[in-house]
Amino acid sequence: MSSAPVIVAADGSDDSLRALDWAVRAARQRDAPLRVVHVRQYAAWGQPDVLVAGEPEAAGDPVLDEVRDRLRTGAAGAGPPVEYVALEGAPGALLPELGADAQLLVLGSRGRGGFVGLLLGSTGMAAARDAACPLVVVPRPGREVHEKVPAEPGPRVVVGLDVDRPDQATLAFAVAEAARHGARLQVIAAYPWPVRSWAAAGEPLPPAVGQDEIEQETRTLAEGFLAPHLKDRANLRADILALPGDAAGLLVSASKDATLVVVGRHRRRLLAPARMVGSVTQAVLLHAAAPVAVVPPSPPRE
Repeated sequence: MSSAPVIVAADGSDDSLRALDWAVRAARQRDAPLRVVHVRQYAAWGQPDVLVAGEPEAAGDPVLDEVRDRLRTGAAGAGPPVEYVALEGAPGALLPELGADAQLLVLGSRGRGGFVGLLLGSTGMAAARDAACPLVVVPRPGREVHEKVPAEPGPRVVVGLDVDRPDQATLAFAVAEAARHGARLQVIAAYPWPVRSWAAAGEPLPPAVGQDEIEQETRTLAEGFLAPHLKDRANLRADILALPGDAAGLLVSASKDATLVVVGRHRRRLLAPARMVGSVTQAVLLHAAAPVAVVPPSPPRE
């Protein structure tokens, strides 16, 4: 069994219980232990100047007791070994740090804190930005999306691929998840269309290349980036869709009835050294109808 656990955050909300159910299945698929963490949040007026995480006794914590009862009475078969941890501090600061020792961090779309109308809480966004391991956010049921991307019935893992800035860690994670779920891999490679250029007088010029050429070039690049990850996956079906339009909108549309949507996190750059969640990733987190996995970027080559 892998020593790195699947970590799920619990706070007693319905969102965190949905995340718990997802995390149990993920830990079982990985043959990994499950670590259930409850962060008791400081009141805003009681936060210390320097955040120090304490570890109160997990036994007797009512949130963790509820999780114990849920897992004890569950009918989903033998579950993974479970560890319970109670911490004190700010969830948005502590939970991302836990990712350093985990293979996966799982959160609900919104916990007990924050505003009722938010689709994703501040803790989830902080974890998506800062966690060292892949993060999965499990949305609330009933999110409506307008279906534009064709999809066959059956389990399907969707991954976004930017052919101008491909990230191998994101592709590798998506391929592995599709194999674990016995699902098809649906690769969404978006390209801009129409491409506009302008004459000096301000008149639009016709595109230098046609849409068919751009689509074929996008598909060819995507196939090349994906090929190394499929080399030992003869039984995994991968469909590459090179589509015109906005990547975020296409991924949200493809999320309908999907098993999982996988997106990458922005790589740090010289002029933007801080960690950040890109606009596409943020839009998918806010609007996708399926669980969303945010994968940290591959380390830069020397």
